[in-house]
Amino acid sequence: MGRPPSAARRVSASPELEAELLDVARAAARAAATELLARYEQAVEGFATKTTATDPVSDADRAAEAAIRAALAQRRPGDAILGEEGGETVGDGAPSGVRWVVDPLDGTVNYLFGYPQWSVSVAAEDAGGTLAGVVLDPLRGEEVAATRSGPLLRDGAPASVGDGSRPRASTLDVALVATGFAYDARVRERQAEVLRRVLPRVRDVRRGGSAAMDLAWTALGRCDAYWERGVKAWDVAAGALLCARAGLELRELPAGDRLPSGLLAAPPAFAGELLALVGAVD
Repeated sequence: MGRPPSAARRVSASPELEAELLDVARAAARAAATELLARYEQAVEGFATKTTATDPVSDADRAAEAAIRAALAQRRPGDAILGEEGGETVGDGAPSGVRWVVDPLDGTVNYLFGYPQWSVSVAAEDAGGTLAGVVLDPLRGEEVAATRSGPLLRDGAPASVGDGSRPRASTLDVALVATGFAYDARVRERQAEVLRRVLPRVRDVRRGGSAAMDLAWTALGRCDAYWERGVKAWDVAAGALLCARAGLELRELPAGDRLPSGLLAAPPAFAGELLALVGAVD
């Protein structure tokens, strides 16, 4: 998944730099959203598949990433960029030490089917992890954001967990847990076995389809915890920071037994218990 998304390892970065990067991230995410909304529920153009026949990409993904890259080039030309569609590129001139990790359309299948759970994820990182991140829900106009040293923000204001309506679960048995599944059918078969272990031990499980949005919603308390395997750096770079700033514990899931590595975010009260269910590989 690239550099660790947690706040465990840090290098010096001023609050002013973090704020600048967050402002740039917001602008880049909005630029992508403009492209995506203009194409939503229209005829699909430029359709192709990537890792499997169920892993699609379209001109909407490409246009959204191009918009992000243009916004970043204008404001931060010296930064490197890692994007899902365009790969990794270096900045102009001397390296700045900042790399942007962007998913221009997280939840492409949902987007193509008109299922309203998809997002834009933009994060800036240095050698110590994520400095600033934004997950934007273009359909609802909701933005969840944070910097490494700042509070969790919802639409620019400090966010309260669960929007103040429900406290986060303190035990696993009443927790609402989010997850996602791989494109590879063989991996999904193994994930189904893990899911069978989890279901009797929690309140319920939700599968939305956008890992970035799942993490943002978990940070806000709409779900209590999250785990998923097979996620890439661009899926989780922003969302993991949001969860960390919400006080959640981040754990990496090791690869093994037909399962790729992954990420878990959960309250400290039961992070270890959930990890024991989903992190063990036979």
